[in-house]
Amino acid sequence: MPQLRSVANSQRATSVKARESWHVLGIISEFVDATEKLASVRPAVSIFGSARITPEHRWYQTTVDVARRLSDSGFAVISGGGPGVMEAANRGAHEGKSPSIGLNIELPSEQQSNPYQDISLTFRHFFARKVAFAKYATAFIAVPGGFGTLDELLEMVTLIQTKVGRRIPVILIDSTFWGGLIDWLRAGPLAHGLISEDELEIIRVIDDPEQIVDVIFDFYQARGFVPTKHEREMLLYL
Repeated sequence: MPQLRSVANSQRATSVKARESWHVLGIISEFVDATEKLASVRPAVSIFGSARITPEHRWYQTTVDVARRLSDSGFAVISGGGPGVMEAANRGAHEGKSPSIGLNIELPSEQQSNPYQDISLTFRHFFARKVAFAKYATAFIAVPGGFGTLDELLEMVTLIQTKVGRRIPVILIDSTFWGGLIDWLRAGPLAHGLISEDELEIIRVIDDPEQIVDVIFDFYQARGFVPTKHEREMLLYL
């Protein structure tokens, strides 16, 4: 049986290694660009949600309201930079006093940059984009959405639950939409001992835009906005 090394075309192997090496450099450049543009933008709130809703939808209008309140209260707002909820988040922040930030992603469909971004970055890699969402946020807000929103939400909760990320507010907007998920988490993972009550309490469901801002302020009133030395070290390893 010939070994793989003897079967592989050495010229092709060299070409693949060269391409992979340049790929790694491209990934590094995304992290460097994000660091240069976002490191001084604090505090900030990351808002997730569906790209498929229209400006007439109540979720869009609620997101604009929440983002504007946060912006006027001194929070930069970070979104995915696209349409739907992402546009609503950037729009509300852009109308307020603080920076509106878009972390755009190159996709075959759905992702079209919205015009309400004061700071705009474009990523090719989802994981680099997720790091930026997590690293520079002092709170996460999830508006109703699909698989992408669930992916981002559970990623953030997992970082907090595993203590890889620091404990910060995670807020879901619209109890009628998210109620089923919370019920399932209680009846499934919690009931079977796969998560704890304390871990489930990482997530809060709030419908009132004013209360959302108050909850975030109350959280930091008790501990301060500046990350501790330990938290800064944690953020380096996201």
